[in-house]
Amino acid sequence: MRRFIRASLAADRRTLTLFVVLLAIATFVAMGTGFWLLFRLTYVLGLAIPVAWVVARYNTMHLEVEAERRTDRAQVGQEAQEIIEVRNRFWLPKLWLEVEDPSDMPGHRSRRVVVVPPRRSRNWVVNTPLLRRGLYDWGPVRVVSSDPFGLFRRVREFGGREQILVYPPVFELPHFQAPPANLPGEGRFRRRTHYVTPNASGVREYAPGDAYNRIHWRSTARTGELMVKTFELDPASDIWVVLDLERRVHAGSGDESTEEYAVRVAASVARHYLVQNRSVGLISFGRDLRIVEPERGGQQMTRVLETLATVRAVGDAPLGNILYEEQRRFGRHTTLVIVTSSTDDSWLTAIQSLTQRGVRAAAVLVDPGSFGAGRSPLMMYGELTASDIVTYVVRRGDDLGLALSPSGGAAVWQG
Repeated sequence: MRRFIRASLAADRRTLTLFVVLLAIATFVAMGTGFWLLFRLTYVLGLAIPVAWVVARYNTMHLEVEAERRTDRAQVGQEAQEIIEVRNRFWLPKLWLEVEDPSDMPGHRSRRVVVVPPRRSRNWVVNTPLLRRGLYDWGPVRVVSSDPFGLFRRVREFGGREQILVYPPVFELPHFQAPPANLPGEGRFRRRTHYVTPNASGVREYAPGDAYNRIHWRSTARTGELMVKTFELDPASDIWVVLDLERRVHAGSGDESTEEYAVRVAASVARHYLVQNRSVGLISFGRDLRIVEPERGGQQMTRVLETLATVRAVGDAPLGNILYEEQRRFGRHTTLVIVTSSTDDSWLTAIQSLTQRGVRAAAVLVDPGSFGAGRSPLMMYGELTASDIVTYVVRRGDDLGLALSPSGGAAVWQG
């Protein structure tokens, strides 16, 4: 934005310089020749410069500008909406105001030229399609005024800067499967939860905020006080999604890159298990190590999407190192889903070590060869299959719902 303003000011200075040069030439020639037409031209040019300055300055005075940004979090495929309103508090109209709410969101177009009548306002809605995940800036609103000759250009900013967080897209995976974990004894694995599950473990006194559908009426009638049911979690494994963001293993650019496909896969796999009321966690290492501890429910989905919205494949930690460093988090009640574009078998030893300890695993290989890299996941696929690790391959342009299904190329694991 600053570069734009500097370029505009430079253009204004060139126009003004040309005007001043013409004024000087007209004055010099008029004084030398006494030609009346040149004197008239000198008067017009000499008067035009201060009038142009006054017009440009007046046009940005007595203004109120507001931008009501109605979206602060959304998902790729949705729209960000804002309402921009310009109010003229003066008794003369404001002519040819250029109004823009700048943003670094791809596809954002909010620039408009308006005329605002005296003591009136103008407003309009700007809908921006959200094309790419990330954290973007919005504002402040910039109003640009210029005179009819383009000699002076005045810029004013209104309001502050806000941000919008765009989540990655999430896809339905109706047939995705990962091997179930080896659970410990059911009684040892059960734990209390605030979720309603089929496993009622007891009753307690009613507390403000408890839902009425949790009231146990038989106990209430027996004790004479409101009693509510308590619940335990079903015995089910924790799902850990491990997203490989090492820089050197990724290929492509923009939306058509292994990074974007890997993020979409991670988000979709997390949602697939969370809608089943499973406990899901996330590990990634891009600019830094990010760990979302396993939880259930809609809030966990929000935490996962918030994390995935801003991750970038700029890491320098190999996948094998991450698995070794975080292996204490994985036990016999854990299922790992690894999402990677690596065709190097250096991390295979780490995953084999974990599976020997009872951890169950699945791998999603995002094929870098289909994104222009000279590497193929074929050998990696074969080695994972030989290790009885269910493996999926995602290529550029694939429908994730089909690619992440047994018919999409997953290896069969042995129970």
